Amino acid sequence: MHIDINRNDEAWPEDLDPLAELAVLEALKQSKAKVKGAAELSILLTNDEEQHELNKQWRGKDSPTNVLSFPQIEPFGPVVGILGDITLARETLEREAADQGVSFADHFTHLVVHGFLHILGYDHMTDAEALQMESLETQILAKLGVDDPYAD
Repeated sequence: MHIDINRNDEAWPEDLDPLAELAVLEALKQSKAKVKGAAELSILLTNDEEQHELNKQWRGKDSPTNVLSFPQIEPFGPVVGILGDITLARETLEREAADQGVSFADHFTHLVVHGFLHILGYDHMTDAEALQMESLETQILAKLGVDDPYAD
């Protein structure tokens, strides 16, 4: 799998690329998705301003958000070709990490996993979907050495 990471905001830390790649590959493995050939994923590291515009344009929500996913494959379909795009907003991630008392790197890893699971077809619109997705996220993050973000 080829993961293309682009920065539209120079303030993103430079050492995140390996974390993003590990997060995606572990999510792919733990999800048991069927890989059918070469695949490509794009991750855009941006800022609140650009994320706000993307959220407004594509989801009709007039605010920034932490992560957006734009799948290009059928939900739970074969993993092959161009899978889609994930965008992350730096300022929002920084605020959320501070509010949650977790490291920026751990929060970033969580949201890459979350965004990639959306690419694969997972969602959290219903309680049952949320339980399934959060359980899988927790399992993936544990393999990556990241504490359960849903534990309280």
